[in-house]
Amino acid sequence: MTVAGPLLSINNYYYRRSGAEVMFFGHNELFSRHGWDVASFAMRHPKNLPSEFSPYFVDEIEYGQTYSPMGSISRAAKVIYSTEARRKLKALIKDYPVSIAHCHCIYHHISPSILGTLQELGIPVVMTLHDLKIACPAYFMHRNSVPCDACRGGHFRQVVRHRCIKGSFALSSVVYLESTLHKLLGSYTDKIQAYVSPSQFYIDLLIDWGFPAELFHHVPNFLDASGVPRNQRVGAHFGYVGRLSKEKGVHLLIEAAALANVPVKIAGDGPEQDTLQRLAKERQADVEFVGVLDHDGVLNFMAACRATVVPSIWYENCPMTVLESFAACTPVIGAAIGGVPELIEPGFHGELFEVGNVSALAGQLAKLAGTDKGAMAEMVQAARDRVEQSYSPQRYYSAMQSVYDQVRHLRWRRGICRR
Repeated sequence: MTVAGPLLSINNYYYRRSGAEVMFFGHNELFSRHGWDVASFAMRHPKNLPSEFSPYFVDEIEYGQTYSPMGSISRAAKVIYSTEARRKLKALIKDYPVSIAHCHCIYHHISPSILGTLQELGIPVVMTLHDLKIACPAYFMHRNSVPCDACRGGHFRQVVRHRCIKGSFALSSVVYLESTLHKLLGSYTDKIQAYVSPSQFYIDLLIDWGFPAELFHHVPNFLDASGVPRNQRVGAHFGYVGRLSKEKGVHLLIEAAALANVPVKIAGDGPEQDTLQRLAKERQADVEFVGVLDHDGVLNFMAACRATVVPSIWYENCPMTVLESFAACTPVIGAAIGGVPELIEPGFHGELFEVGNVSALAGQLAKLAGTDKGAMAEMVQAARDRVEQSYSPQRYYSAMQSVYDQVRHLRWRRGICRR
Protein backbone atom coordinates (compact mmCIF):
# COMPACT_ATOMS: atom_id res chain seq x y z
CA MET A 1 0.00 0.00 0.00
CA THR A 2 1.30 3.42 -0.87
CA VAL A 3 0.80 6.83 0.62
CA ALA A 4 -1.63 8.85 -1.48
CA GLY A 5 -2.33 12.01 0.44
CA PRO A 6 -3.14 14.75 1.06
CA LEU A 7 -5.80 13.77 3.57
CA LEU A 8 -8.57 16.15 4.63
CA SER A 9 -9.54 15.49 8.26
CA ILE A 10 -12.80 17.05 9.46
CA ASN A 11 -14.19 17.46 12.98
CA ASN A 12 -16.33 20.04 14.75
CA TYR A 13 -13.84 20.78 17.51
CA TYR A 14 -10.13 21.43 17.20
CA TYR A 15 -9.21 20.83 20.81
CA ARG A 16 -9.22 17.72 22.98
CA ARG A 17 -12.80 17.80 24.21
CA SER A 18 -13.79 14.11 24.35
CA GLY A 19 -12.80 10.67 23.10
CA ALA A 20 -13.80 11.65 19.56
CA GLU A 21 -11.24 14.47 19.56
CA VAL A 22 -8.60 12.17 21.05
CA MET A 23 -9.05 9.92 18.03
CA PHE A 24 -9.28 12.85 15.58
CA PHE A 25 -5.93 14.26 16.68
CA GLY A 26 -4.38 10.82 17.13
CA HIS A 27 -5.43 9.84 13.61
CA ASN A 28 -3.96 13.03 12.13
CA GLU A 29 -0.68 12.65 14.00
CA LEU A 30 -0.36 8.97 13.10
CA PHE A 31 -0.92 9.57 9.37
CA SER A 32 1.44 12.54 9.43
CA ARG A 33 4.17 10.30 10.89
CA HIS A 34 3.61 7.90 8.00
CA GLY A 35 4.25 10.64 5.44
CA TRP A 36 0.74 11.91 4.72
CA ASP A 37 0.02 15.60 4.32
CA VAL A 38 -2.99 16.27 6.53
CA ALA A 39 -5.26 19.30 6.18
CA SER A 40 -7.87 20.04 8.86
CA PHE A 41 -11.33 21.58 8.73
CA ALA A 42 -13.18 22.46 11.95
CA MET A 43 -15.10 25.12 13.85
CA ARG A 44 -13.59 28.21 15.41
CA HIS A 45 -13.48 28.02 19.19
CA PRO A 46 -11.57 29.84 21.96
CA LYS A 47 -10.04 26.53 23.11
CA ASN A 48 -8.79 25.49 19.65
CA LEU A 49 -5.20 24.43 19.22
CA PRO A 50 -3.12 26.35 16.67
CA SER A 51 -3.63 25.34 13.03
CA GLU A 52 -2.43 26.73 9.74
CA PHE A 53 -5.92 25.94 8.40
CA SER A 54 -7.82 27.99 10.99
CA PRO A 55 -8.63 30.81 8.49
CA TYR A 56 -10.91 28.30 6.75
CA PHE A 57 -12.71 27.19 9.92
CA VAL A 58 -16.44 27.95 10.25
CA ASP A 59 -17.79 30.36 12.85
CA GLU A 60 -18.59 28.99 16.28
CA ILE A 61 -22.03 27.60 17.09
CA GLU A 62 -22.66 26.38 20.63
CA TYR A 63 -25.86 25.19 22.28
CA GLY A 64 -26.58 27.01 25.51
CA GLN A 65 -25.28 30.38 24.34
CA THR A 66 -27.64 33.36 24.18
CA TYR A 67 -28.20 34.85 20.72
CA SER A 68 -30.50 37.56 19.38
CA PRO A 69 -33.72 36.34 17.70
CA MET A 70 -32.20 36.84 14.25
CA GLY A 71 -28.95 35.29 15.41
CA SER A 72 -30.83 32.26 16.69
CA ILE A 73 -32.60 31.82 13.35
CA SER A 74 -29.32 32.16 11.46
CA ARG A 75 -27.60 29.59 13.63
CA ALA A 76 -30.53 27.19 13.40
CA ALA A 77 -30.27 27.40 9.61
CA LYS A 78 -26.53 26.64 9.80
CA VAL A 79 -27.20 23.58 11.97
CA ILE A 80 -29.60 22.27 9.34
CA TYR A 81 -27.54 23.16 6.26
CA SER A 82 -24.47 25.36 6.42
CA THR A 83 -23.70 27.28 3.26
CA GLU A 84 -20.80 28.87 5.15
CA ALA A 85 -19.22 25.45 5.68
CA ARG A 86 -19.66 24.57 2.00
CA ARG A 87 -18.09 27.85 0.89
CA LYS A 88 -15.11 27.66 3.24
CA LEU A 89 -14.48 24.00 2.52
CA LYS A 90 -14.38 24.72 -1.23
CA ALA A 91 -11.86 27.50 -0.57
CA LEU A 92 -9.67 25.19 1.50
CA ILE A 93 -9.71 22.43 -1.12
CA LYS A 94 -8.94 24.97 -3.88
CA ASP A 95 -5.81 26.02 -1.99
CA TYR A 96 -4.94 22.55 -0.67
CA PRO A 97 -6.17 19.84 -3.08
CA VAL A 98 -6.86 16.56 -1.27
CA SER A 99 -7.38 12.98 -2.42
CA ILE A 100 -9.63 11.72 0.38
CA ALA A 101 -11.72 13.20 3.19
CA HIS A 102 -12.17 11.64 6.60
CA CYS A 103 -15.05 12.96 8.69
CA HIS A 104 -15.35 12.50 12.43
CA CYS A 105 -18.06 14.52 14.21
CA ILE A 106 -19.56 17.06 11.80
CA TYR A 107 -23.18 17.36 12.90
CA HIS A 108 -24.76 20.66 14.01
CA HIS A 109 -21.60 22.79 13.95
CA ILE A 110 -20.08 22.13 10.52
CA SER A 111 -23.22 20.30 9.30
CA PRO A 112 -23.54 17.40 6.83
CA SER A 113 -23.98 19.95 4.02
CA ILE A 114 -20.26 19.48 3.33
CA LEU A 115 -20.88 15.90 2.21
CA GLY A 116 -22.57 17.24 -0.90
CA THR A 117 -19.62 19.56 -1.50
CA LEU A 118 -17.15 16.69 -1.31
CA GLN A 119 -19.31 14.63 -3.66
CA GLU A 120 -19.45 17.49 -6.17
CA LEU A 121 -15.66 17.77 -6.08
CA GLY A 122 -15.20 14.03 -6.61
CA ILE A 123 -13.49 13.48 -3.26
CA PRO A 124 -14.25 10.11 -1.60
CA VAL A 125 -15.46 10.29 1.99
CA VAL A 126 -14.82 8.02 4.97
CA MET A 127 -16.61 8.70 8.25
CA THR A 128 -15.78 7.34 11.69
CA LEU A 129 -18.86 6.56 13.77
CA HIS A 130 -18.15 8.04 17.18
CA ASP A 131 -21.87 7.87 18.02
CA LEU A 132 -25.21 6.80 16.53
CA LYS A 133 -26.25 10.17 15.12
CA ILE A 134 -26.81 8.86 11.58
CA ALA A 135 -29.75 6.83 12.94
CA CYS A 136 -30.71 8.72 16.11
CA PRO A 137 -30.98 12.54 15.97
CA ALA A 138 -30.14 12.65 19.70
CA TYR A 139 -26.96 10.57 19.22
CA PHE A 140 -27.44 8.02 22.00
CA MET A 141 -30.45 5.78 21.25
CA HIS A 142 -31.19 6.26 24.92
CA ARG A 143 -34.17 7.76 26.75
CA ASN A 144 -35.51 7.52 30.29
CA SER A 145 -32.50 5.45 31.37
CA VAL A 146 -33.07 2.66 28.81
CA PRO A 147 -32.13 2.05 25.15
CA CYS A 148 -34.55 3.73 22.72
CA ASP A 149 -35.48 2.72 19.17
CA ALA A 150 -38.28 5.27 18.62
CA CYS A 151 -36.57 6.68 15.51
CA ARG A 152 -36.08 3.29 13.89
CA GLY A 153 -37.06 3.46 10.23
CA GLY A 154 -36.32 7.18 10.04
CA HIS A 155 -39.24 8.32 12.22
CA PHE A 156 -37.31 11.36 13.39
CA ARG A 157 -40.38 13.26 14.57
CA GLN A 158 -40.03 11.29 17.81
CA VAL A 159 -37.11 13.54 18.75
CA VAL A 160 -39.56 16.47 18.90
CA ARG A 161 -42.29 14.50 20.62
CA HIS A 162 -39.93 13.49 23.43
CA ARG A 163 -37.87 16.71 23.39
CA CYS A 164 -34.70 14.66 23.25
CA ILE A 165 -32.29 17.60 22.87
CA LYS A 166 -31.81 19.13 26.30
CA GLY A 167 -35.56 18.90 26.96
CA SER A 168 -36.09 21.74 24.50
CA PHE A 169 -38.87 21.80 21.90
CA ALA A 170 -36.97 24.40 19.82
CA LEU A 171 -33.63 22.57 19.80
CA SER A 172 -35.31 19.23 19.18
CA SER A 173 -37.23 20.74 16.25
CA VAL A 174 -34.04 22.06 14.67
CA VAL A 175 -32.38 18.66 14.98
CA TYR A 176 -35.51 16.98 13.57
CA LEU A 177 -35.37 19.24 10.51
CA GLU A 178 -31.64 18.61 10.11
CA SER A 179 -32.01 14.82 10.28
CA THR A 180 -35.04 14.78 7.98
CA LEU A 181 -33.40 17.00 5.35
CA HIS A 182 -30.24 14.92 5.22
CA LYS A 183 -32.25 11.72 5.03
CA LEU A 184 -34.01 13.13 1.96
CA LEU A 185 -30.68 14.27 0.49
CA GLY A 186 -29.14 10.85 1.06
CA SER A 187 -26.27 12.44 2.92
CA TYR A 188 -25.54 9.38 5.04
CA THR A 189 -26.27 6.70 2.45
CA ASP A 190 -25.25 8.12 -0.95
CA LYS A 191 -22.48 10.62 -0.14
CA ILE A 192 -20.26 8.55 2.16
CA GLN A 193 -18.26 5.73 0.61
CA ALA A 194 -17.29 3.98 3.86
CA TYR A 195 -18.14 4.07 7.55
CA VAL A 196 -15.50 3.09 10.05
CA SER A 197 -16.96 1.75 13.28
CA PRO A 198 -14.70 1.27 16.32
CA SER A 199 -17.09 -1.45 17.56
CA GLN A 200 -18.70 -4.40 15.83
CA PHE A 201 -21.79 -3.71 17.92
CA TYR A 202 -22.48 -0.43 16.09
CA ILE A 203 -22.15 -2.16 12.72
CA ASP A 204 -24.58 -4.92 13.66
CA LEU A 205 -27.06 -2.41 15.09
CA LEU A 206 -27.03 -0.09 12.08
CA ILE A 207 -27.32 -2.94 9.59
CA ASP A 208 -30.32 -4.19 11.58
CA TRP A 209 -31.78 -0.68 11.25
CA GLY A 210 -31.49 -0.90 7.47
CA PHE A 211 -28.12 0.63 6.58
CA PRO A 212 -26.23 -1.13 3.75
CA ALA A 213 -23.78 -3.69 5.17
CA GLU A 214 -21.17 -2.98 2.48
CA LEU A 215 -20.61 0.53 3.83
CA PHE A 216 -19.15 -0.61 7.16
CA HIS A 217 -15.62 -1.45 8.24
CA HIS A 218 -14.66 -2.48 11.77
CA VAL A 219 -11.54 -0.59 12.88
CA PRO A 220 -11.19 -0.34 16.68
CA ASN A 221 -9.71 2.76 18.28
CA PHE A 222 -6.02 2.73 19.08
CA LEU A 223 -3.75 3.93 21.83
CA ASP A 224 0.03 4.23 21.80
CA ALA A 225 1.04 2.73 25.15
CA SER A 226 4.77 2.90 24.46
CA GLY A 227 5.18 6.12 26.44
CA VAL A 228 3.09 4.97 29.41
CA PRO A 229 5.18 3.41 32.21
CA ARG A 230 4.37 -0.17 33.13
CA ASN A 231 2.77 -0.07 36.54
CA GLN A 232 2.81 -3.08 38.87
CA ARG A 233 1.13 -1.28 41.75
CA VAL A 234 -2.36 -2.41 42.69
CA GLY A 235 -4.41 0.32 44.34
CA ALA A 236 -7.05 -0.03 47.03
CA HIS A 237 -9.72 2.22 45.52
CA PHE A 238 -11.76 2.04 42.31
CA GLY A 239 -11.98 4.87 39.79
CA TYR A 240 -14.22 6.46 37.19
CA VAL A 241 -13.06 8.88 34.49
CA GLY A 242 -15.46 10.69 32.20
CA ARG A 243 -18.43 12.95 31.82
CA LEU A 244 -20.84 13.17 34.73
CA SER A 245 -24.07 12.73 32.78
CA LYS A 246 -27.03 10.38 33.14
CA GLU A 247 -26.15 8.01 30.31
CA LYS A 248 -22.74 7.33 31.87
CA GLY A 249 -24.37 5.56 34.83
CA VAL A 250 -22.17 7.11 37.52
CA HIS A 251 -25.10 7.03 39.94
CA LEU A 252 -25.01 3.23 39.72
CA LEU A 253 -21.34 3.23 40.69
CA ILE A 254 -22.05 5.37 43.75
CA GLU A 255 -24.91 3.11 44.81
CA ALA A 256 -22.76 0.01 44.27
CA ALA A 257 -19.81 1.50 46.15
CA ALA A 258 -22.04 2.11 49.15
CA LEU A 259 -23.43 -1.43 48.92
CA ALA A 260 -20.01 -3.07 48.58
CA ASN A 261 -18.38 -0.68 51.08
CA VAL A 262 -15.43 0.10 48.79
CA PRO A 263 -13.69 3.44 48.17
CA VAL A 264 -14.21 5.17 44.81
CA LYS A 265 -12.64 8.24 43.21
CA ILE A 266 -14.41 10.05 40.38
CA ALA A 267 -12.61 12.26 37.83
CA GLY A 268 -14.56 14.53 35.49
CA ASP A 269 -17.40 17.01 35.47
CA GLY A 270 -20.78 17.43 33.84
CA PRO A 271 -24.43 18.32 34.34
CA GLU A 272 -25.03 15.62 36.98
CA GLN A 273 -22.16 16.57 39.27
CA ASP A 274 -24.24 18.22 42.00
CA THR A 275 -26.81 15.42 41.93
CA LEU A 276 -24.10 12.78 42.19
CA GLN A 277 -22.39 14.54 45.07
CA ARG A 278 -25.69 14.67 46.95
CA LEU A 279 -26.28 10.98 46.25
CA ALA A 280 -22.85 10.05 47.60
CA LYS A 281 -23.57 12.01 50.77
CA GLU A 282 -27.04 10.48 51.18
CA ARG A 283 -25.70 6.94 50.76
CA GLN A 284 -22.69 7.67 52.97
CA ALA A 285 -20.53 6.22 50.23
CA ASP A 286 -16.75 6.53 50.37
CA VAL A 287 -16.60 8.61 47.19
CA GLU A 288 -14.19 11.43 46.35
CA PHE A 289 -14.71 13.79 43.40
CA VAL A 290 -11.31 14.91 42.09
CA GLY A 291 -12.42 17.15 39.20
CA VAL A 292 -11.15 17.33 35.62
CA LEU A 293 -7.69 15.92 34.85
CA ASP A 294 -5.43 16.40 31.84
CA HIS A 295 -4.28 13.40 29.83
CA ASP A 296 -1.23 12.63 31.97
CA GLY A 297 -3.32 13.18 35.06
CA VAL A 298 -5.88 10.65 33.82
CA LEU A 299 -3.22 7.99 33.25
CA ASN A 300 -1.71 8.60 36.69
CA PHE A 301 -5.17 8.49 38.24
CA MET A 302 -5.93 5.17 36.56
CA ALA A 303 -2.57 3.68 37.50
CA ALA A 304 -3.40 4.28 41.17
CA CYS A 305 -6.75 2.45 40.96
CA ARG A 306 -7.45 -1.19 41.68
CA ALA A 307 -9.74 -1.09 38.67
CA THR A 308 -11.55 1.55 36.67
CA VAL A 309 -15.29 1.27 36.17
CA VAL A 310 -17.37 1.94 33.02
CA PRO A 311 -20.97 1.82 34.37
CA SER A 312 -22.67 3.22 31.24
CA ILE A 313 -26.35 2.61 30.51
CA TRP A 314 -26.20 3.72 26.86
CA TYR A 315 -24.65 1.99 23.85
CA GLU A 316 -20.97 2.72 24.36
CA ASN A 317 -18.84 2.30 21.25
CA CYS A 318 -15.13 1.61 21.88
CA PRO A 319 -14.46 3.76 24.96
CA MET A 320 -11.01 5.31 25.10
CA THR A 321 -11.34 5.07 28.88
CA VAL A 322 -10.96 1.30 28.64
CA LEU A 323 -7.87 1.51 26.42
CA GLU A 324 -6.30 4.19 28.63
CA SER A 325 -6.93 2.06 31.70
CA PHE A 326 -5.31 -0.96 30.04
CA ALA A 327 -2.32 1.20 29.09
CA ALA A 328 -2.02 2.25 32.76
CA CYS A 329 -1.96 -1.48 33.67
CA THR A 330 -5.34 -1.25 35.36
CA PRO A 331 -8.20 -3.76 34.81
CA VAL A 332 -11.70 -2.53 33.95
CA ILE A 333 -15.13 -3.40 35.32
CA GLY A 334 -17.55 -2.61 32.52
CA ALA A 335 -21.27 -2.71 31.90
CA ALA A 336 -22.16 -5.40 29.37
CA ILE A 337 -23.62 -2.99 26.83
CA GLY A 338 -22.66 -1.74 23.37
CA GLY A 339 -19.06 -2.36 22.41
CA VAL A 340 -17.74 -2.72 25.96
CA PRO A 341 -17.85 -6.54 26.01
CA GLU A 342 -15.69 -6.59 22.88
CA LEU A 343 -12.83 -5.06 24.88
CA ILE A 344 -12.96 -6.95 28.17
CA GLU A 345 -12.53 -10.69 28.65
CA PRO A 346 -13.94 -11.42 32.12
CA GLY A 347 -11.37 -12.78 34.53
CA PHE A 348 -8.44 -11.67 32.35
CA HIS A 349 -8.58 -7.90 31.71
CA GLY A 350 -11.37 -7.12 34.19
CA GLU A 351 -15.00 -8.05 34.70
CA LEU A 352 -18.43 -7.39 33.16
CA PHE A 353 -21.77 -6.84 34.89
CA GLU A 354 -25.39 -6.64 33.79
CA VAL A 355 -26.16 -3.11 32.67
CA GLY A 356 -28.11 -1.09 35.24
CA ASN A 357 -27.80 -3.78 37.93
CA VAL A 358 -26.42 -2.17 41.10
CA SER A 359 -26.15 -5.47 42.96
CA ALA A 360 -24.20 -7.05 40.09
CA LEU A 361 -21.79 -4.10 39.98
CA ALA A 362 -21.39 -4.19 43.77
CA GLY A 363 -20.58 -7.88 43.49
CA GLN A 364 -17.81 -7.25 40.98
CA LEU A 365 -16.40 -4.42 43.09
CA ALA A 366 -16.35 -6.70 46.14
CA LYS A 367 -14.83 -9.53 44.07
CA LEU A 368 -11.88 -7.46 42.87
CA ALA A 369 -11.47 -5.80 46.27
CA GLY A 370 -10.95 -9.28 47.71
CA THR A 371 -8.76 -10.67 44.92
CA ASP A 372 -5.27 -11.59 46.13
CA LYS A 373 -2.13 -9.83 44.92
CA GLY A 374 -1.00 -12.66 42.68
CA ALA A 375 -4.25 -12.80 40.74
CA MET A 376 -4.40 -9.02 40.48
CA ALA A 377 -0.83 -8.94 39.15
CA GLU A 378 -1.88 -11.32 36.37
CA MET A 379 -4.83 -9.07 35.46
CA VAL A 380 -2.56 -6.02 35.46
CA GLN A 381 -0.20 -7.73 32.99
CA ALA A 382 -3.07 -9.00 30.83
CA ALA A 383 -4.60 -5.51 30.62
CA ARG A 384 -1.36 -3.98 29.36
CA ASP A 385 -0.78 -6.83 26.92
CA ARG A 386 -4.31 -6.38 25.59
CA VAL A 387 -3.85 -2.75 24.52
CA GLU A 388 -0.36 -3.31 23.13
CA GLN A 389 -1.31 -6.33 21.05
CA SER A 390 -4.85 -5.55 19.90
CA TYR A 391 -5.11 -1.73 19.86
CA SER A 392 -1.71 -0.57 18.68
CA PRO A 393 -1.16 2.39 16.33
CA GLN A 394 0.27 0.13 13.63
CA ARG A 395 -2.77 -2.17 13.59
CA TYR A 396 -5.02 0.88 13.31
CA TYR A 397 -2.95 2.49 10.56
CA SER A 398 -2.84 -0.68 8.47
CA ALA A 399 -6.58 -1.24 8.80
CA MET A 400 -7.45 2.38 8.04
CA GLN A 401 -5.14 2.60 5.05
CA SER A 402 -6.81 -0.54 3.71
CA VAL A 403 -10.17 1.23 3.96
CA TYR A 404 -8.76 4.27 2.15
CA ASP A 405 -7.35 2.07 -0.61
CA GLN A 406 -10.69 0.31 -1.10
CA VAL A 407 -12.59 3.59 -1.25
CA ARG A 408 -10.19 5.20 -3.72
CA HIS A 409 -10.19 2.10 -5.90
CA LEU A 410 -13.97 2.05 -5.97
CA ARG A 411 -14.20 5.73 -6.88
CA TRP A 412 -11.42 5.56 -9.50
CA ARG A 413 -13.12 2.59 -11.12
CA ARG A 414 -16.24 4.72 -11.49
CA GLY A 415 -14.14 7.55 -12.93
CA ILE A 416 -15.31 10.20 -10.47
CA CYS A 417 -12.43 10.44 -8.04
CA ARG A 418 -9.51 12.84 -7.89
CA ARG A 419 -6.14 11.17 -8.28
